[in-house]
Amino acid sequence: MSGNVNEFGITHLRHVDLAVPDFDTQRTFYRDTWGLTEVGSDGGLSYLAAEGSPEQYVVRLRRSTDKRLDLMAFGAESREAVDALAAKLGSSGVQLLGEPTELQTAGAGYGFRFFDGDGRTVEVSTGVETRQHRAVEEGEAIPVRLSHFVVNSNDIAATKAWYETHLGFKHSDSLSSPHMGEMMHFLRCNDWHHSLAIARGPHTSVHHVSFEMRGLDEYMRGTGRVMRAGIKKVWGPGRHLAGNNTFSYFLDPSGNTMEYTTELERLETDEWHPSVYDISDPKNQDQWGTADPMSELIARESFNDPDRGVFVAPPV
Repeated sequence: MSGNVNEFGITHLRHVDLAVPDFDTQRTFYRDTWGLTEVGSDGGLSYLAAEGSPEQYVVRLRRSTDKRLDLMAFGAESREAVDALAAKLGSSGVQLLGEPTELQTAGAGYGFRFFDGDGRTVEVSTGVETRQHRAVEEGEAIPVRLSHFVVNSNDIAATKAWYETHLGFKHSDSLSSPHMGEMMHFLRCNDWHHSLAIARGPHTSVHHVSFEMRGLDEYMRGTGRVMRAGIKKVWGPGRHLAGNNTFSYFLDPSGNTMEYTTELERLETDEWHPSVYDISDPKNQDQWGTADPMSELIARESFNDPDRGVFVAPPV
């Protein structure tokens, strides 16, 4: 078995579902500014796909008085893998929100939901129908796919251990600070350097959602389009050392951080040894030197509001 295959059959990150009070503004932002395609809407729900991705949708928005993460969804390789994972989690004391069943969401499939150690809702599913997608063309500055999701935790060692133990994620790299210790852990479930990362923050919340662009030119064009639209840029453009990917971070209208990235590293060797990068060295944060140096001000933007959905299952 390759070192980059998940032992419990988890294949990839499917979608991130957010509840937002300013639903109409958010929907317009993701569609018209960020470059996602609305593939369905149902009352207070909007399903947004990336043109280059076979996933039915990569972001779901829900109208709500509470701002929260509704759930993050991962794919699994088979029904057997879903059933085995549910049984394993159940016997380990993880709170399941139901047994594996046929899903009622777009693309159907078979899966189940549960709370992670911090109270986020996670869904694992298989057999979801794919959508007609296409190659994003040269110069087309729209997301190709969902790249990764980063969450805030006030105990990142415990959250990292939870995902390694229960969901079989592998540790790729970490960031640390001489004053504050470990600041971020990058975790993978396939050969991408990370599908999930855990950032040190004051509370459980969304840190950022990242979208892969076609290449450097499209990444820069997209960054410029969002800047011209007057959206607040938090940090970038630059290029991280851990993962070797580019970054431009923006605040969406409800204060969640969204990232355009490209060229995220793929780990082709089983014998990957995680590194710990010292964030006090600016080259570790941004190899190019084009982004402002990381500061407490920048860091605070991605702390976000405390998540109102901790240990509360979303209504849909």
